Amino acid sequence: MSGWHAGPGETGPGPARPVPRAPSGLFPAGAPMRPVWREPHPVTGAGVASGAVTAFAWLLLFGLLGRDVPGYAWWTLIGGTLAWVAAAALVRYGDRGVATGVAIVTAGGWSIAAAVVAVRWAQSGNWPLW
Repeated sequence: MSGWHAGPGETGPGPARPVPRAPSGLFPAGAPMRPVWREPHPVTGAGVASGAVTAFAWLLLFGLLGRDVPGYAWWTLIGGTLAWVAAAALVRYGDRGVATGVAIVTAGGWSIAAAVVAVRWAQSGNWPLW
């Protein structure tokens, strides 16, 4: 064999053509087969906004249950804990965007309650939560 492979319609030796070889696998011939993972509930701005509005209303209602600073702080802490439990369930089983909005607003609500407690403590010199 002379190393010449005739293609269709070729009758004699012409320009040299490489011998066709099967790929070794070290350098794959085609695009790699990769799985495509899609999130069932992608995070969207509308989801984050709806979670934020819902958490704001939730914390507002819980905060209004308190008649004074300690009551406001404790009700906000309880409402925020329940909201975070709901956000954790949403992260696992539901919409992660809504859970993000709930978590962000709950953290902000807790920060406001902590600031109110700190201001009252600074004004009175007495810890207001006991």
